[in-house]
Amino acid sequence: MHSKRIWITGATSGIGLELAKQLISNNFLILSGRSLQKLQKVAKDFPTDSVALVPLDLSQYQEANNWVEQAWKAFGGIDIMIHNAGISQRSLIIETDILVDKALMETNYLGTVALTKALLPKMIASGGGQFVVVTSLMGKFGSPYRSGYCGSKHALHGFFDVLRMEHEKDGISVTMICPGFVQTNIAKNALTGDGSTQNTQDEATENGLEVGVFAQKMIKAIKQQKMEAYIGQKEVMGIWLKRFFPKLLHRVVLKSKVR
Repeated sequence: MHSKRIWITGATSGIGLELAKQLISNNFLILSGRSLQKLQKVAKDFPTDSVALVPLDLSQYQEANNWVEQAWKAFGGIDIMIHNAGISQRSLIIETDILVDKALMETNYLGTVALTKALLPKMIASGGGQFVVVTSLMGKFGSPYRSGYCGSKHALHGFFDVLRMEHEKDGISVTMICPGFVQTNIAKNALTGDGSTQNTQDEATENGLEVGVFAQKMIKAIKQQKMEAYIGQKEVMGIWLKRFFPKLLHRVVLKSKVR
């Protein structure tokens, strides 16, 4: 990808930060996250004429039109929108307050959808563009302790599959990126049943795919405009088990005791 105007949410850490590092040399980046201070820290090593900052909190999705206006004006348009921001969860259903489910849906689903709806007319008017959505393997099948997270990620697949169908004729493409375990702080930042953060790392996440390797594979999938890409290690097999042997997947997931 060269000379593309790329908007990345969740750009201050993990996958979003690594994508910014790998894409900055040949492109123009709009970086978003909740903290302006953290965004400024990320951008200080980047060329000032190639990066713009748009702080946002997806849970405040009523502001989506304002965020889009700021991002669009930065470089006169957006070619690729990478929806990367989101939060995870680690708690049993019976122990999870409904407000936690609400927070997960507002950030992971409604915030992403609101941003997409605000940006879509501008993309169509300018000749098209690409939406890249970081969901999860949990958007394709489930796992204990992640009920609300799985629900929000499944919802994204439903919405963006339809967006692709309705607007392919307008030059809009959609790439769904489904990570397995990646070495980021997603587990540490995950919400527990009462809404507090877990603050500890999962063993599976700690042993996951190195984030730099993941970002390389993700960028390749974006270039190829794949409809869906499953990126991880052995956990990716869950996709095929879900499709052909759902009862076997059920037993495998329970046996794994992944927390």
